[in-house]
Amino acid sequence: MTALEALSDPERAIRMAEYHKVPRRYLGVPVPEIESLVDDWRAGASLEHRLALASSLWETNVHEARIAAAKLLTQARIRPEDEAVWRLIASWVPSFDGWAIADHASKAGERRLVADPRRLDEVETWVGTDHMWTRRAALVMTLPWTKDRFPKPSDLAVRERVLGWCEALASDRDWFIQKAIAWWLRDLSKKDPDRVRTWLQAHGAGLAPFAQREAARHLDLA
Repeated sequence: MTALEALSDPERAIRMAEYHKVPRRYLGVPVPEIESLVDDWRAGASLEHRLALASSLWETNVHEARIAAAKLLTQARIRPEDEAVWRLIASWVPSFDGWAIADHASKAGERRLVADPRRLDEVETWVGTDHMWTRRAALVMTLPWTKDRFPKPSDLAVRERVLGWCEALASDRDWFIQKAIAWWLRDLSKKDPDRVRTWLQAHGAGLAPFAQREAARHLDLA
């Protein structure tokens, strides 16, 4: 925290608080500067130490500290065992209360899902929760499955599974949920436009108009 506070910019912190509209302490530190600090902290640190540091930073409830916590755990391969990392990230999800921190933490989470897709069974339970940010996290953390041009059968199965979640959430009128569905469909349309056209023809009418437009941004629906 001392290192983060040394980079604080009070005027920027005020602007950030006004922008994010979530009542917590802001230091006014840009993300690239947070990343630079995290790179130094990660160097030579054991996984156990990083987990302890990430947990402590998250508990401060300071905006930049929570972003730093997520960055500490954003890594494709974690050896020898990453279950403790996934458990910590998953424990943060119920406390998501704004898009910025949620998205940084979801970046860490998506890597753990790709590393072990069996965790999707747990993520699927998030779709029906009362906590909007948890529902949204189910879609944001699964975005990697929209990106493969030549997916394996197992990847296609995950796509279909998440498209089912999108269908289940299509009637959810929360703006962030509509945006997340549109985001998932829009990204998938770059790799599999026909599948997204089919989904929109079957379920698109249930989306808010802005989400329909966003989902179809890269498609010719004529």
